[in-house]
Amino acid sequence: MAGPTTAQRGAAQQEDSPARPPRQRPEGRRLPSRRQLIVIGVLVLLLASGAVWALYGSSWLRAEQVRITGVDVLTPAEVEAAAAVPIGAPLISVDTDAIADRLRQKLPRIDSVDVVRSWPHGIGLKVIERQPVLLVKKGAKFIEVDAKGVRFATVDKSPGRVPLLELTPSRSASLRRFGSARLVQEAVRVAGELPAGVAKETKVVRVTSYDSIFLELTRGRRVVWGSGEEGPAKARVLTALMKIAPKAGHFDVSAPTAPAVSGS
Repeated sequence: MAGPTTAQRGAAQQEDSPARPPRQRPEGRRLPSRRQLIVIGVLVLLLASGAVWALYGSSWLRAEQVRITGVDVLTPAEVEAAAAVPIGAPLISVDTDAIADRLRQKLPRIDSVDVVRSWPHGIGLKVIERQPVLLVKKGAKFIEVDAKGVRFATVDKSPGRVPLLELTPSRSASLRRFGSARLVQEAVRVAGELPAGVAKETKVVRVTSYDSIFLELTRGRRVVWGSGEEGPAKARVLTALMKIAPKAGHFDVSAPTAPAVSGS
């Protein structure tokens, strides 16, 4: 005799199992009513509208002052004029990127600038100026060149303790291959890698070819640097030689693994 079918067994199990009581919502967790939702929505809208009005429409959060830090050669008045901060505009609407772009374009002496909003009424300009590592003489004036090779300013007087570049390349294969612009880059590279103590005593960086760069120091001392390659190693060796032989007048670090020093 055939047993009960699957459907019959399922029906029998449903008859045997007790009925489940309906699920009840825990007390204290009532859903907000429609009126409450409307009130909440109105409050959120009012808060958002108030925030927008405070940021854009009120007189509370507007650009009223500019604070400038980091200037040395430049004056705060020069920087503020070039920045052209829209005084009186809502602080939130001030375009800080545009201010930074204007400063870099109008004042090449600025290497970088950080423009920040200083709530509730200010704009802060944190300036970093370019530092000259070489001077290029042009008539009676001097062109300042930084460690990146950027010629950023022309000045009437030589800044203290910045070496002068003398480019006197001979008509050689080196000049034809590299060109005077590349030789200037090598001179900048050498000047930028000089130790601070040596840089202060360097009066002239003379370049005659790619492999022939010389330093003229104070007290008539002379350094044969060679090419701009292995600059950090040459700088360390030169520093050590100057300590070992403080009265020497001639140093050769063109081959840093085999340096030479002499009295004259």
